[in-house]
Amino acid sequence: MKRKLRVAAYAVCVQDGRILLARWVARDGTRRWTLPGGGMDHGEDPVGTVVREVAEETGCTAEVTALLGIDSLTTRRSGRFGSGEDFQSLRIVYEVRITAGEPRPETDGSTDLAAWHALDSVAALERVALVDIGLELRRARPALGRVDGGVHGTG
Repeated sequence: MKRKLRVAAYAVCVQDGRILLARWVARDGTRRWTLPGGGMDHGEDPVGTVVREVAEETGCTAEVTALLGIDSLTTRRSGRFGSGEDFQSLRIVYEVRITAGEPRPETDGSTDLAAWHALDSVAALERVALVDIGLELRRARPALGRVDGGVHGTG
């Protein structure tokens, strides 16, 4: 089975009782809210990645204020020809503050909408697990930078 590792950086931006989220569009067309962020380019610094990704996905300028933690997700994917892939996503989660801009949709990307949401409404949103992980990292500020003990499967 083929193995693939993706390193990505994501932003938890909570200001005035609201969180900035981007709506991710899956390959099957499913839409769920996620933290702004994405894959790190070769040679790119993770802080630079999260600032770039926030700008691309939301139209806002972000300033990183803290490293919250690292999350690792593993999953098995089916291949086109049945071979499959053992996929791991290493997700670096930062706290950021927005210094300029208003949310706007991403053009030709993996997200189609960006918006502020009241923190007390997040539980009702169709969202990926990373949103809850990011909020828990922000709340708990764990010494080891992880909230669930390490690598976990999809969910």
